[in-house]
Amino acid sequence: MPVSYSQVYVQSAGLFMPGEPVTNDGMDAYVAPLNRLSERIKRRILAENGIQKRYYAIAPDGSTVFSNAQMAKAAIESALQQAGRSLEDIGFLASGSSGGDALMPGFASMIQGEMAAPPMELLSVHGVCAASVGALQGAALAVEHGQHAHAMAVASEMPSRLFKRSRYAAQGYDTDFDAHFLRWMLSDGAGAVLLGRAAPIPQRPDLRLKLHWTHQRSFAGDYPVCMQLGLTHDRTRSHLDFPSWTDAEAAGALALRQDIRLLPHLFDVCIHEYARIAHQGWLPERGIDHFLCHYSSEKFIPVVDELLNKAQLSIPRERWWSNLAWRGNTGAASIFVMLAEYLQTHHDQLKAGDTMLCFVPESGRFTAGYMLLELEHATQSSQAPSSSFVQKIASAPDAIASAADSALIAPPHDPASAPQALAPLLTELASIWHDYRSQVWRTPLVRRIRSGHMETDDYLCWMRQWIPQVREGSLWMREGAASLTGDYAMLAALMGVHAGEEQNDFKILHQDYLNAGGTITNIDQLQRNPGGQALNSYLHSLAATTNPIGLLGAIYIIEGTGQRIVPSLLPLLRQSLDLGPECFRFLEYHGANDENHLERWLTAVQMVMALDTTGDAPRAIAATARHTAQLYLMQFAHILEDAAPNRAATDPL
Repeated sequence: MPVSYSQVYVQSAGLFMPGEPVTNDGMDAYVAPLNRLSERIKRRILAENGIQKRYYAIAPDGSTVFSNAQMAKAAIESALQQAGRSLEDIGFLASGSSGGDALMPGFASMIQGEMAAPPMELLSVHGVCAASVGALQGAALAVEHGQHAHAMAVASEMPSRLFKRSRYAAQGYDTDFDAHFLRWMLSDGAGAVLLGRAAPIPQRPDLRLKLHWTHQRSFAGDYPVCMQLGLTHDRTRSHLDFPSWTDAEAAGALALRQDIRLLPHLFDVCIHEYARIAHQGWLPERGIDHFLCHYSSEKFIPVVDELLNKAQLSIPRERWWSNLAWRGNTGAASIFVMLAEYLQTHHDQLKAGDTMLCFVPESGRFTAGYMLLELEHATQSSQAPSSSFVQKIASAPDAIASAADSALIAPPHDPASAPQALAPLLTELASIWHDYRSQVWRTPLVRRIRSGHMETDDYLCWMRQWIPQVREGSLWMREGAASLTGDYAMLAALMGVHAGEEQNDFKILHQDYLNAGGTITNIDQLQRNPGGQALNSYLHSLAATTNPIGLLGAIYIIEGTGQRIVPSLLPLLRQSLDLGPECFRFLEYHGANDENHLERWLTAVQMVMALDTTGDAPRAIAATARHTAQLYLMQFAHILEDAAPNRAATDPL
């Protein structure tokens, strides 16, 4: 879940670019080609990345002109000068970088020493591009919690020292493509952001820039290393495993590499994460006014754009801005350099109410970083919510937290761990599941549970409509089993076992209802709501057809609800309702046992796929899952209609 702030503002942003801009034609003086292959790679990469100018902190002879700490110092001084502040005002300094001038101590310590700054609290965030978001988050928390009146986040990168030709002498001036690649992509620079309480930005005394939230999420557990320094090409040995650094250099373990074959996955992961927080309500419904997107190459612009469109979160291209072409790719520093220059050059286009989204994908081992800011009138009360979406978040933090948890509810079966023959079907089912789960999480019933407003009458209302639906489950399963013919008849026994295990479940649910205070003892008097009626009719109708193997799609959704969604709601129900464990036996039973049911389901699907010679089975299962999800969602949506009128009309969020 994003980290939100109520009283943190960007007071200024500074940047420092070392020396004079270096054009593509002038690069060879600093980063010389190693051989003929290197020259061809250079032309190809420069043609794609769109970078026309960049900056280097080294001289043509390879000597260092500005150290990394000196560049960070210059960016900090720029930010302080704009805001009319001094080093003595800063109580917290956070740095973000892929590496300073020394392996230790931390980069923030080296920057403080370079500036001869007074004692202060430090944070060194070591990473790649998203290290800047981590540094800014640490600084923002220091201000939000009142630990410091002012905090500085700085990001600085100096990869040029790794790229000079002399670094490759031990390898005979030859290396692999992954090491060639970044020599023509990365360059040097630094950016800094000063945070504090409400204050106008220097470029527009009538406006303030409020930080609403930061968010970063790593997917290192899901993907191999993409960008690295210190490992051999095959990633099997660290530079520390060699007898000496000379040996490590000769083996190529001190070359900065990027596996470009993994890069398409990075943007896919990051946009899915963006969609996740968008669906939780962390973005304004009217959209983003200023989109500062960090990407390493202009080649990825249409990739990001297409993924945003697919997620229905498109940001018009005229609202995008990047200075990659004339500032180069400065890694972690890029987003701060971008923000500082944007405020300097586009301040006349800013207006109160505008939102600004900063997006930082990191390829190291895949991290997604985001920052959302909003412009306010300088005279506006800093305690007043800036916009409706912020007010919504502030008014229901527990609900948003629960919504975040909901996004972690995995589909009933992980396509990645499925047998190869089932992977396409399970992938499609997972997509159906995520859409269904997301919509269920926004129904009145689940919103009430998440927000802690659930009452016993609501629970009884739910049970009254659910009991007759559960009673029908074993009936349509038995009917479907009886309709299986030919080779598919072997599934009948499996479905019969499943139906037998669930045929008395409705009695457990009914007793839970009575234990909770329900008064209708005759189950025949209980009625399904319109969604439940529609679902029941659909499943009975399908079960009566010949070989209704699509019913496996219905079981996927229904059992998945019991095995995934119900367990996440049960603790919240127990917190809200003053009811004993005898009132939740059905919910607890299904949360514990539907896992076994789903394993049986997987066996059934494998049997069907082995018998399917026409390719119709996957389509039938997916179609039925989609229809069942729609009808089950309708059943959820109608539950509170029978609640007391003054309760049903209330939306806790």
